Amino acid sequence: MKHRIAAGALVVHEDRIPLVRHHKADAYDFWVAPGGGAEGDEDLQATLRREVEEESGLVVEPERIVYIEELLTPDTRECKVWFHARLISGELSTSTREAAREYIIDAQFLARTEFEGKIVFPPVLNNVFWADLETGFREPRYLGVRKMEFY
Repeated sequence: MKHRIAAGALVVHEDRIPLVRHHKADAYDFWVAPGGGAEGDEDLQATLRREVEEESGLVVEPERIVYIEELLTPDTRECKVWFHARLISGELSTSTREAAREYIIDAQFLARTEFEGKIVFPPVLNNVFWADLETGFREPRYLGVRKMEFY
């Protein structure tokens, strides 16, 4: 089994969160906060900055770790660190080679009310995140192990 470490960004801008849509015909269709795996010797904050820009066109600055989760596929175990991050600049875009390689077909700022009818990751975005945001993310929260349904 391969092991991987990754970082993702949870950014709130005007009560909306940027999410990217991964869609592969007859396989999966879901929305997720941008992020991905570390490369070489980059630290998780550098990973987050690079991945967010590659997947969404946005430039962000990580502020603090808010969630840690473990993701399982049949051949990979991933530890993903979710950061609350601040939007610096950029415009939503999925035109990079990296986005195309990951079947990212759209990126949008979505309000919580717009999640209805969509599969959204991490699952805490559907409820817990908003309460944690209101309290200022008192401490990082371990989300446990989740089997990835789409890989």
